[in-house]
Amino acid sequence: MDYLCALIGYKMTLQENLTKHVKEAIHKLYGGNLPAVEFQATRKEFEGDITIVVFPMLRVVKGNPVQIGTQLGEYLVAQVAEITAFNVVKGFLNLVIADSYYTQFFETVATDANFGNAPHEGNAVMVEFSSPNTNKPLHLGHIRNILLGYAVAKISEAAGSKVYKTQIINDRGIHICKSMLAWKKYGNAETPESTGLKGDKLVGNYYVKFDQEYKKEIASLIEAGKTEEEAKKEASSLLEAQEMLRKWEAGDDEVVGLWKTMNQWVYDGFEVTYKNLGVDFDSLYYESNTYLLGKDNIDEGLAKGVFFKKEDGSVWCDLTDEGLDEKLVLRSDGTAVYITQDIGTAIQRVKDHPDVGGMIYTVGNEQDYHFKVLFLILKKLGYEWAENLFHLSYGMVDLPSGKMKSREGTVVDADDLIQEMAQTAGTISEELGKLEGYSETEKQALYKTIGLGALKYYILKVDPQKRILFNPEESVDFQGNTGPFIQYTYARIQSILRKAKELGVKPTTQRADLHPKEKELLKLLQEYPDTVQLAAAKKSPALIANYTYELVKAFNSFYQQVPILGTASDDEKAFRVALSEQVGKVIKKGFGLLGIEVPERM
Repeated sequence: MDYLCALIGYKMTLQENLTKHVKEAIHKLYGGNLPAVEFQATRKEFEGDITIVVFPMLRVVKGNPVQIGTQLGEYLVAQVAEITAFNVVKGFLNLVIADSYYTQFFETVATDANFGNAPHEGNAVMVEFSSPNTNKPLHLGHIRNILLGYAVAKISEAAGSKVYKTQIINDRGIHICKSMLAWKKYGNAETPESTGLKGDKLVGNYYVKFDQEYKKEIASLIEAGKTEEEAKKEASSLLEAQEMLRKWEAGDDEVVGLWKTMNQWVYDGFEVTYKNLGVDFDSLYYESNTYLLGKDNIDEGLAKGVFFKKEDGSVWCDLTDEGLDEKLVLRSDGTAVYITQDIGTAIQRVKDHPDVGGMIYTVGNEQDYHFKVLFLILKKLGYEWAENLFHLSYGMVDLPSGKMKSREGTVVDADDLIQEMAQTAGTISEELGKLEGYSETEKQALYKTIGLGALKYYILKVDPQKRILFNPEESVDFQGNTGPFIQYTYARIQSILRKAKELGVKPTTQRADLHPKEKELLKLLQEYPDTVQLAAAKKSPALIANYTYELVKAFNSFYQQVPILGTASDDEKAFRVALSEQVGKVIKKGFGLLGIEVPERM
């Protein structure tokens, strides 16, 4: 917050100044000592720029809130240069701030390339996202995870944290062996090169093939008199997959060789999808390397009394005092459970990156309990950074047709969706007829920018914890709270700036009297740094998305009601061009934090 005070000192200093004077007024006028002053934005239907809430003062001062507000307003107009007028509505004191306050703010930030970004201070934060299995391609569910994690990483960085983006790739286990076994049986040695398929799609096809054959076996066994439970356990394909997993764990050369080959196909496929989505990582972890981690930490916890052993030799953590239950951390045969490796992996990450002081795990809300347990155990083990662990829990993504199921092959493939979004954007753009003078290459690049922007914005504008019903066509609408609407407004601003340059207009931040629409935009611009900080604190890209939409709505209202290049006044023209330019910069910054590009022309 210290940085924000220095950067937009006007806003923070004004509130601090008002707080000081309000406290003085309460003491002088009523003899009371006010502990704090509550501020909020003035409602649009009332005149004013900032509102002081009078009701909480009634704990200290007895009287009519309207009368108290009126006396306070008169005192502030007399004492604070920035306050020019006031009005009182019930228990709310609405203050009008001088235009000079806003033009002074504008003059400061218009030339500040880092407006909204805080310098890196304190410990780094590690953000984990994506973390897919290597038995299938990335799908729509992964996309929400990836976009959320990447945006939170970008926002955290802008808010002043050094950030490491990471993922743990689940490249071992029975699900991997199912794909491997199906490929051995039915693959005829085909490869991504021989089929022309991305490697992750090829491997995913064999995961689906395994499930199809497994279900046939179960049906045959049930027909032969087995119960469904018996059939599921005795099906030969499952037994073969389990045997393959045992061989992998034993280091069998043939199985490990096939595992490496097929996993590499998937890694290569993932990389193409990540590149198309415009995301990257600073480090990668693989479960095949981390699944044995954590056992030493269990011994450490036993010595500290954090864990206890039961008679059968299994190790547990008692979390009943925290309102949870007892949690198994090591089986009686000494083998690890899932949380064991999560404990070890978290500790290993801090060893690998000693400046990490906290971690953000982007994982669906079905794992809420798991992360509560993990974080409590790490705190009990005494790691200071465990106080700064956060589960970025999010709801699932549904389609109008219902839930997606990977093993049945009913998922929406990420690559197909990206392509479909670009095609939809192209169709709508062609219908609007705004692409005169574009080459075919330029058109295709623009379609991808619009399509990806639509997809990302549609997902990120929703609070992470809410479930999403994804509608591709709705997301590409050029009107309303959509990515293309915001991108189009940015492109409109760039068109204004190009015309202004042709006309020789020299932008200026100087303005004597502000039009209400100009003032509205400046007030919104002033909120940007605080919005970045709040979005980082709440781990919510939706705050950035919806702030950007509000800014765009205000600009379009300004554009429609106030002449920019058409005004007869050169001073107005120069100021409005400068204001448009700054709005464009903040739109680009805000969308940049969401991983969304903005086109210069559209």
